[in-house]
Amino acid sequence: MYIRRILMLTVIIGLIFMGSFAFYVYKVMFMSNTSFEADYVHLYIKSETKFNQFIEQVDPFLLNIDDFSVLAKRKKYALRPGKYRINKGMSNNDIINSLRSNNITVNVIYNNVSNLNDLASNISNQIEADSTSFVNSFKTDFFIEKGFDEKNILSMYIPNSYNFFWNTSAEKFNQRMFEEYTKFWQRNNRVEKANKIGLSKIEVMILASIVYEESKGNIELPKIAGVYLNRLKSNWKLQADPTVKFAAYQQDEFKNTVIRRVLNKHLKIDSPYNTYKYSGLPPGIISMPSIQAIDAVLNSEKHNYYFFAADPSNPGYHSFSRTLSEHKRNARKFHKYLNSKGIKK
Repeated sequence: MYIRRILMLTVIIGLIFMGSFAFYVYKVMFMSNTSFEADYVHLYIKSETKFNQFIEQVDPFLLNIDDFSVLAKRKKYALRPGKYRINKGMSNNDIINSLRSNNITVNVIYNNVSNLNDLASNISNQIEADSTSFVNSFKTDFFIEKGFDEKNILSMYIPNSYNFFWNTSAEKFNQRMFEEYTKFWQRNNRVEKANKIGLSKIEVMILASIVYEESKGNIELPKIAGVYLNRLKSNWKLQADPTVKFAAYQQDEFKNTVIRRVLNKHLKIDSPYNTYKYSGLPPGIISMPSIQAIDAVLNSEKHNYYFFAADPSNPGYHSFSRTLSEHKRNARKFHKYLNSKGIKK
């Protein structure tokens, strides 16, 4: 009788122990362990993050970090850099499985960028690579091998939205952008159209940047492009105000100013970007042109206009003319309008 009681007690204790262990395993693996109220949170794991750093990073989102750490080690979870989503109510097992296989992409967007430093800053705010790594990448032979130089590298970046893994490096980003650049030019007969107007791909981008700065609206872009192409074909200087502004902003005297009116002092600036002073296209783009501006150059309106001036009676639009005398009349109207608004510089 005594032995039976001992055996029963042993069995009961064993069952209690097994039940407790089973509950512990269930709790560690399958019970919800999230502590946040939102539907989900995003976790960004940087490259070369150590396990203890990762645990500190995920701790604020979990009820019991010790249970999570134990299971992660038991499952031999290897850190993978990237952007991950943790949903409210997830168990430790769910979280670890998600961190193993669900590196989600980010939608990288850039447009209207005027220089490489701005591009580096813009992109580094959207993926892991920092601005310094981008600036350094612009100095590598990668761009020279692709036919670019330091003045026209920006021409390779077609403004759009692109899906990337968050942990993309600057080098991988640039490689992908060259692939997108190549695809862009292969579509819609763009290369053939560039050849037809006698411009290289980079030259099209440069002219498109000027056209874009002249009119951010899309309606007049092909017409403005036609004016500049007419001037190029006739070996006339472009005399484009946006290039003068770009040249001025490179000078210390004008760097921190806003030029609303191009004056004689601006026209005298000695810069290859000053198309009042130098013939042909400037050596690089003056801003990142929109796709609409690029296509406006490739599909420009055919006409006999060689001049245009802002139309004060129709803000955002221009008056086009065939002769210099007609252009001067239009320009005087615009200058009179600027004077009436007190815009002197």
